[in-house]
Amino acid sequence: MGDKKRVKQTRYERLAKKAGYGNPLFHGKIRYCVRCCMPETAEGLAFDEMGICQPCRSSEQKIHINWKEREAKLRKILEKYRSKDGSNYDCIVPISGGKDSTFQLYVVTQVYKLNPLAVTFNHNWYSETGKYNLENALERFDVDHIMFTPKRSAVNKLAKKSLQLIGDTCWHCHAGVGAFPLQIAVKYKIKLLVWGEPGGENHGRATYFDPIPYDRDYFTKISARYYAEEVVDKNISLSDVLGYVLPSKEEVEKAGIVGIYLGDYMFWDDERQTEFVRDNFGWREDKIEGTYKGYKSAECRMAGMHDYSKFIKRGFGRGTDHASIDVRTGLLTREEGFELAKKHDAQRPSKSLDYYLKITGYSEKEFEKILKDKRGKKAKLLP
Repeated sequence: MGDKKRVKQTRYERLAKKAGYGNPLFHGKIRYCVRCCMPETAEGLAFDEMGICQPCRSSEQKIHINWKEREAKLRKILEKYRSKDGSNYDCIVPISGGKDSTFQLYVVTQVYKLNPLAVTFNHNWYSETGKYNLENALERFDVDHIMFTPKRSAVNKLAKKSLQLIGDTCWHCHAGVGAFPLQIAVKYKIKLLVWGEPGGENHGRATYFDPIPYDRDYFTKISARYYAEEVVDKNISLSDVLGYVLPSKEEVEKAGIVGIYLGDYMFWDDERQTEFVRDNFGWREDKIEGTYKGYKSAECRMAGMHDYSKFIKRGFGRGTDHASIDVRTGLLTREEGFELAKKHDAQRPSKSLDYYLKITGYSEKEFEKILKDKRGKKAKLLP
């Protein structure tokens, strides 16, 4: 007896099947980097005179950087902020339970022998794998830990408003991962925050030679776009967003807080680091909606929503991000990258999308219309 309950393909999934082998999904409608799979609709992305995007150029820079010199700078920074008398933590390591979190804690505690305070903003969408990985990292590296978990009703309200506000579902996560560690840094007078992944190869707004410096407003500029006070309305109270309120500029300056990204000082390789934390510390991958890799955002069961929102709004999702990285590192040809990208980007993230529609009350038609209304410049050419 055959399976009579067949899942209806979305329009984008049908388009993906019709696109010729090796062609991007929106071939002929928008422009793509001639070297990888990134489209011109990516935020902040620009092509040089040869048609190559900044992340590809940044990837070239990475090969020519003197990483020994950069590591020496890192060591100097860490020594500067090490607590001389042991009366306070040496630094804060913001962690989620992702592979970078485990790697950050490994570097900070095992390589440089620091005593960090681990800080987690819990988006309250944790996967079972993410819960395991977070707990596992805390046990393996034996560190003190503080976590903030917003109440479910506030997360639901913020997730609904987020779509209208910034064109994805995750304002509360973008804002929380920036604000809560900073709140703790001010409260406990810990001057150094040690983040992991660099921005040089992940978007068009920074390179290894021209990184975006960390400051109080970093995450507002990069992803959240709006301060917590600006999100308050008749349905969302100030008490709903207390975990997202940034310390004042005066408080941050007075405390002398600085932030660094390990990836700006050491050669960052997602694939090798995933293997390292998996093989040595028991970190676990998971199946992630919208991509063929199992390591990025494995801690979140709603990652597919963020990436599908980007796909509807900008014509590409996490599949394209990962395929482009693999093309740059020589793991895939550009044609193979486009095949994987369109297959995964176009897939409807059924688990996370159905849940999102349930908690927000949006219909799927409303969800797509809100995102299409957010399209700008060349993205308006998308079907």
